[in-house]
Amino acid sequence: MVYHRNPLYSAISLVGVFLGLAGLYLTLAAPFIAVTQILVYAGAIMVLVVFVIMLLNLDEDNALNRLRYLYVVGGGLGIALLAQTFFIFYAVLKAPKQPVDPNVTAGRTMSIGTSMYTEYLLPVEIVAVMLLMAIIGAVVLVRKVEHPHLELVEETAELRESAEEEARKA
Repeated sequence: MVYHRNPLYSAISLVGVFLGLAGLYLTLAAPFIAVTQILVYAGAIMVLVVFVIMLLNLDEDNALNRLRYLYVVGGGLGIALLAQTFFIFYAVLKAPKQPVDPNVTAGRTMSIGTSMYTEYLLPVEIVAVMLLMAIIGAVVLVRKVEHPHLELVEETAELRESAEEEARKA
């Protein structure tokens, strides 16, 4: 995804990254989160991103010569990330093994639904109200306000002024 210079190719590659992440969620026994990942991110969000990229009609940009030092910084940060990954892999291998009950995993649909509508009911309702307010605000901002009455008032005022000017001249 990062390799492509064309933003459209990068966005389409990001869909592949999201699908791979959904596969990781499936291997972690979280099918609900995996399906949500595919529907929300790989589906809706990426359609929006591709739409914006195509709407902006971005042209090919030439690489800037003055930012060459960023390759060294990026390489150093990549090596640090690789070292962190190996450290986490080593720490997981050395951690004590604990048995996992497959019926009590946090990613199952039933456990998510139960906690959403019992323990976390108030935050879910607050988010629903906030989303409703955002939708109403977007509709209000996008709505075209046409005031035919204002045009009529302006025309009437112009006619009145022109009649008064004609009366003065006469």
